[in-house]
Amino acid sequence: MPARPHVFAAASTALLAAAVIPATVLPALAVPAEAPHAPASPARASPDSASVDPAYRALRSSLSVAASSAPSPSAPSTSAPAFSAPSFSAPAASAPSASAPSSAPPSAAAPPSAAAPPDRHGAPKPAAGPPAGRESFSHDGSPEDGPVTASALLARAGGCDQISNGQYRTRESTAPTIPVCDAKGAVFWKADMDIDCDGQTTAHCNSAADPYYQDSTAYLQSDGRALNPEELPYIVVPLSSSIWNFRSSGIRGGSVAAVIHRDKVEYAVVGDTGPPGIIGEASYATARALGIAPDPSGGGVPSGVTYIVFKDSELSRLDDQETIARRGDELAKQFLRDN
Repeated sequence: MPARPHVFAAASTALLAAAVIPATVLPALAVPAEAPHAPASPARASPDSASVDPAYRALRSSLSVAASSAPSPSAPSTSAPAFSAPSFSAPAASAPSASAPSSAPPSAAAPPSAAAPPDRHGAPKPAAGPPAGRESFSHDGSPEDGPVTASALLARAGGCDQISNGQYRTRESTAPTIPVCDAKGAVFWKADMDIDCDGQTTAHCNSAADPYYQDSTAYLQSDGRALNPEELPYIVVPLSSSIWNFRSSGIRGGSVAAVIHRDKVEYAVVGDTGPPGIIGEASYATARALGIAPDPSGGGVPSGVTYIVFKDSELSRLDDQETIARRGDELAKQFLRDN
């Protein structure tokens, strides 16, 4: 029959193709069939033949580079799989292979600096601190939990909102140049310091040491006696006049004051009054605490002393030095907050 030779030739061609194609083409066709999360190992390379698809060669090269750069790779198998029945086993889900590159996109991994969400139980609370915008005293050397510094107070008393109708003299022989300035919660002035030794007679404060000595003070201590100038820090305010009435500013006997000289601060009370046109005087004890020579005849300083008197701050006991120091520190900190 004339048609059979052609059928035999076609069958022979089909058998020959079946023997050649699996060795060259089937490995390339088998790669996409592998599980996406388990790429083929470099050991499963097909023969390097010119008949292999270039895309397969590129895939094989990239897989070889990825496998060589992975940490602690397992020893690759050197035996080529049988292409008559190719089989690619995926790694076990419970123990993924370290050599297989991750299929998850890079953005899925949490950045190293990202903090884990806080636990509902036992999560640390943020550190406590002053509210935003709340003034801190550390920039001028006066933290809230420490003593107020001279520099901090002087920084707030830099300008002058004058409330006195005129200016005061430091002595009868000098020109009037000292104004009284207003501030939130206080009044202040900058002057000299003369030594007031009036009050109780002591070893350093008496008529022999001070030719102007008097055994009385305008305000008294809790037992009804005059103040002790050698032991009690107090300041002198000028008697009320047309220049300034200290009572109209909330200042009275026993009002708390901060006296500053150089880098020292001493808390005192208003304890005495002086001539109506002269300002700048404090007790023997105040001068001694500030490092100023306290001798009533030749002591004191001609300038450089700042007196800050807090409004409505009078104490019932003028001779309670512990209360003077405590209230003075509290009022000074309030002065820093308000000004």
